Amino acid sequence: MRLIFLGDVVGKAGRDALLRELPLMRDRYQPDLVILNGENAAHGFGITEEIYQQLRDAGADVITLGNHSFDQREALVFIEREPELLRPVNYPAETPGRGVILAPTKTGRQVLVISVMGRVMIEPVLDDPFAAVEQEIALSPLRERADAIVIDMHAEATSEKMAMGHFVDGRASLVVGTHTHVPTADHQILPGGTAYISDIGMCGDYNSVIGMDKAEPLNRFLRKLPNQRMEPATGPATVSGIAVETDDETGLALKIAPIRIAGRLQPALPDFW
Repeated sequence: MRLIFLGDVVGKAGRDALLRELPLMRDRYQPDLVILNGENAAHGFGITEEIYQQLRDAGADVITLGNHSFDQREALVFIEREPELLRPVNYPAETPGRGVILAPTKTGRQVLVISVMGRVMIEPVLDDPFAAVEQEIALSPLRERADAIVIDMHAEATSEKMAMGHFVDGRASLVVGTHTHVPTADHQILPGGTAYISDIGMCGDYNSVIGMDKAEPLNRFLRKLPNQRMEPATGPATVSGIAVETDDETGLALKIAPIRIAGRLQPALPDFW
């Protein structure tokens, strides 16, 4: 199975790049499922229904969120009617929406996608992410109910993300880290067969401070006082993510490669499709 996961879409620059490049990627690579993190898509904070529909129309099958899930208040409402929009599964049970989907592919196979949020140096502090993931994998085990399992570990600490990768090694197809907006170079297949990367980076302008225009973050670091609202950077954006091929028999990963298209970063494309 061919899986593509694209990083946090930040503001209009990230959206425009994603809307331009994703249809081309779908045509070129013919992925079975495309997942992306959209929690910063609406001016850097949260997601609106209009933007959600734009990303879906461009070719995103599932969209995950994170600590900014409900920054746009309308998300509290429309998330209830959009099963392909996932907030972290370890939010309290009464929180609107859901954190997991068994997503069908065009070939009839099913991919379990889990959105989960870490608890180290990130707010809000949610329930135990490891217990939440364990529960969902037990309900839809790999090779039994799910043909592949993908986990978005939205977290600040690389240690917490790595721990999640090893926790599910051999029981999930792919664990991707999101939230820090900087692509890491540790993409690998763990000993048990689970593909892993600590952070897939962002779809946004890298001439920035994690996607935001540089002026206000610099002001806050230098003066320790806010001057104005953070604004997304508006320069040419890079589309960042990961490509994974799984074994149809086991559901585990066979190949993994980074994706970086356009913008300022050195390009990278999978060479196995």
